[in-house]
Amino acid sequence: MNITIDPHSGFCFGVVFAIQMAEDELDKGETLFCLGDIVHNNREVERLEAKGLKIIDHETLKQLKDTKVLIRAHGEPPETYKIALENNIELIDASCPVVLKLQNRIRKGYEDSSSQIVLYGKQGHAEVNGLAGQTNGKAIVVNSIDDLDKVDYSKPIQFFSQTTQSTDGFVMMKNEIEKRIKNTNSNADLFFEANDTLCRQVSNREPQLKVFAAQFDTIVFVSGKKSANGKVLYDVCHAVNNKTYFVSSEEEIEAQWFKNINSVGICGATSTPMWLMEEVAKKIKYETSLLVT
Repeated sequence: MNITIDPHSGFCFGVVFAIQMAEDELDKGETLFCLGDIVHNNREVERLEAKGLKIIDHETLKQLKDTKVLIRAHGEPPETYKIALENNIELIDASCPVVLKLQNRIRKGYEDSSSQIVLYGKQGHAEVNGLAGQTNGKAIVVNSIDDLDKVDYSKPIQFFSQTTQSTDGFVMMKNEIEKRIKNTNSNADLFFEANDTLCRQVSNREPQLKVFAAQFDTIVFVSGKKSANGKVLYDVCHAVNNKTYFVSSEEEIEAQWFKNINSVGICGATSTPMWLMEEVAKKIKYETSLLVT
């Protein structure tokens, strides 16, 4: 049985940066809170909690004073920084540089024009909350064609995307907006700007995974269930190889998946640690050894 872990899978640089900052603080033996799960992977969160990281929500943040709080790679809206200042909270800001740049672009677009800010992303996602916060919550969040009914096509539009959305999805939404502008507005000069703000480290994984998934009889995709990026990349794999299975840990592996096959590929989301994929590989090796015997 050939079992191969995709060398391109695993944490993106933004997640690596956030986890390193957390571990640096925890190694000092100080109390460190994190605003939301540091990464959308339960096993990695549990590992860091065992080292002393305390996960909190925004309501708890309002009650804290004189302590340290980590901002994860997803970024935060301006309101979070305001609360921290008022409560004398030291922020350990691990916001991904790509996300920070996008926040600045959205804020500038909102402040400098009368355009509608339309944001392609998952409503309620931590990154989307931070992005929408740059517009005082006035951004129109869309995640499907039906959501585009919320947009007024007689007014200027600036279109942005959550960094971890799929390239195909972004292009589909952009084309649909252009189509609706044309169908509902006779003003050919109506301003529409589509900003491809996808993270290239994430979007480049799609073509890489298509090649990887086609090389094996079966694919095991490892990701936390909360990961938006994980859902996108799983779908990429499954479209190429219909024997693709989604697991969050090695405990979800089923021996029957590997009957009468010769090769297994293991890959994961940008929020999936390499050590977890290695644990999945060990479990598959064990399960397939039992099938042989």
